[in-house]
Amino acid sequence: MAVKRITHRERQALATRVQVTDAARRLFATQGYVATTIAAIAAEADIPVQTIYSAFGSKMRILTELANRVVGTIDPMRRHEEALAQADPAAGLRINAAVQREQYEAMYDIIAVFEQAAQTDREVAAAARSILDNRERAFRRHLTGIKRHLSRPVEEALDIYLTLVLPQVYRSLVLDRGWSPDQYETWLGDEFTTQLLRPPRPARKVAP
Repeated sequence: MAVKRITHRERQALATRVQVTDAARRLFATQGYVATTIAAIAAEADIPVQTIYSAFGSKMRILTELANRVVGTIDPMRRHEEALAQADPAAGLRINAAVQREQYEAMYDIIAVFEQAAQTDREVAAAARSILDNRERAFRRHLTGIKRHLSRPVEEALDIYLTLVLPQVYRSLVLDRGWSPDQYETWLGDEFTTQLLRPPRPARKVAP
């Protein structure tokens, strides 16, 4: 089947969207979501205000597209499927720890903007809740898939999992306390395995 080629106009439209979301990301980081206006984004991106309204419609949609674009570079759903397919449940959980580290490295600033904006914007709060619900479903599915290896019921394991991956924990360890992302990933993988999995059975001694 022939692959549809992108037109020059489509390339221009895509470049404009990237330019706008990148400008918004810079302003959200320095001014906060509430203080950042569409007019300010237009000035930062050097793109007319009306063009931005036509392309996005609202500031929330700019934030949502920015988040989706960054998430697309990581593809966490595919990585979670890869983790679940591991024969060794500990190896699968360590893949999840790596995915969580990659997400925070790539987009912690965006996550912080969602948290801030959700406090005052109902539309952002609803979008943030949907994102968290999707993450929770993915985590529950993984834990259900390895439940025979768990040291506790799935829902209790899920509670612990969700607590360990809170953005506040990443911020405390990496941004405030100065841990490297490698240290965070190792710690998270260790906590996943020790807190959630049954300890391995000791090897049987072979009689001489």
